[in-house]
Parts: sequence; C-alpha cells; structure tokens
Amino acid sequence: QVQLVESGGGLVQAGGSLRLSCSASVSTRSANVIGWYRQCPGKQRELVAAITRGYIKDYADDVKGRFTISRDNAKNTVDLQMNRLEPEDTAVYYCNLEVPWGVYWGQGTQVTVSS
Repeated sequence: QVQLVESGGGLVQAGGSLRLSCSASVSTRSANVIGWYRQCPGKQRELVAAITRGYIKDYADDVKGRFTISRDNAKNTVDLQMNRLEPEDTAVYYCNLEVPWGVYWGQGTQVTVSS
C-alpha cells in the first residue's frame, strides 16, 4: 500500500514563503508523474504543479514564477517551494503520485495566507 505524507503547511502572511514536502512510501523513481494539488472550500481540487519522470515541470498559470516543484528520488520526496504567497493561495494542498499500478493521494496539509 502506497502512503504519501505531506508536511510543511501552516499560517503565513501575504508575501511570505512556505515549503511543502511529500514523502512517499515507495520509490519515486517508479512514478510517471508527481504533483501537488489544492482545494478550497466549495471548489474542485485543482492542479498546482507537477513533475514527470523526466523532470518536466508544469505549473498552474496563477503560480508560475512563484512556486517551484522538485523531486528527490534518493529520498523519495517531492517538494513545493511557495514564494510570494497570496491570500488566494489559501487551501488544503495534496500530494499526488501516479505509478504504473495506480494513483495515490496524501491526506493533505492546510496552507493559510493572511492578508
């Protein structure tokens, strides 16, 4: 059973930074894509950033230039560095792992940005 554990969420003022980390119980080398998603109350979960096996990165338009996704296959982790945070970034952030045998989600970590 694959487990994903997110950490690093919290409360920060607008303009500040947070770094989220997702630790996987399996080798991330087997992942085709690893991503970070977020969900605000009453809204659908949306993709924030993703990184492929070949280290190709994709970002949502509203986080480009502010967020950076990275993966460390030696540690089986994927991080999301979030800079210049805005109140609109407030959400629960989820790690997502796509491997050949399935898709898995973490439990989520809350990010709250105060104005």
